[in-house]
Amino acid sequence: MTVTIDPAAVAARFRDELRAQLAEERTPLRLVGILAGEHGPSHTYATYAQRACMELGIHFELRKFPRLEAEAAIRSANADPAVHGIMVYYPIFATEHDAYLRDLVDPGKDIEGLHSSWARLLYENRRFVDAEKTRKAILPCTPLAILKLVEAAGFFHERGRPLEGRTVSVFNRSEVVGRPLASMLAHDGAHVYSFDVDGPLAFEPPPDADGAHRLSESPITRAEALAASDIVITGVPSKDFPLIRGDELRAGSLCINFSTYRNFADDISGKAACFVPRVGPMTVLMVIRNALRLRRNAQGG
Repeated sequence: MTVTIDPAAVAARFRDELRAQLAEERTPLRLVGILAGEHGPSHTYATYAQRACMELGIHFELRKFPRLEAEAAIRSANADPAVHGIMVYYPIFATEHDAYLRDLVDPGKDIEGLHSSWARLLYENRRFVDAEKTRKAILPCTPLAILKLVEAAGFFHERGRPLEGRTVSVFNRSEVVGRPLASMLAHDGAHVYSFDVDGPLAFEPPPDADGAHRLSESPITRAEALAASDIVITGVPSKDFPLIRGDELRAGSLCINFSTYRNFADDISGKAACFVPRVGPMTVLMVIRNALRLRRNAQGG
């Protein structure tokens, strides 16, 4: 019988942990969300963030602008010392212009972990920003949320690297979610097959815990990868994606869907051990977790 995991229930545990940590802060966190488009899921995500912040006593201000004013809005929030963290809701232009805007956010306020300086640390598997290892690096919030859900589903090992020996297929290789997720999974010991329209790549775990993942072209097919995978994670934002069927899966696998579109067929029930239909509630909590970490980094770790 397939167990469906509600990410909101998992998020509740992290919410309690964050509430205790936030209670230790002398002043409340102040976060700003910048919404500069009509993308429906962005509005939903902003609502989730606002609600989660209110529940935790965090001041959250949602600022709405026409997309051509997004750059000025980011610069203004960067310059405001009262703002501790910035969220920008993408897509705005759905082009490389969005990548420029992601790098415009001050890394010290980038609570989504999307700035290229954070990406560099992630891909090099450098988990601290200082040589003394007192200030931890932050990770992009959606991939981090997915890893926490993998752990909640019981697919982490208790000793050694948490995903040592696991095989994972990821259908999505975007720079925002799929590629960093594949890297993070490999750094935790998994052998990862990453699929997108350009074909599969293999992310192999480093020989030791301090190294970076190894990347190579892979001849593996979708069918071969799914049959071998302990974990299947999908985020294909298209109705044309051929749904992953139960007969393609390895029995007892974990399936996670982070797309706004359904990527799995109904018949995975009974074949998969666990199914996570969405990750949104966890993503919001990881944003707040990052905000708290960045504030403590600014205070000296």
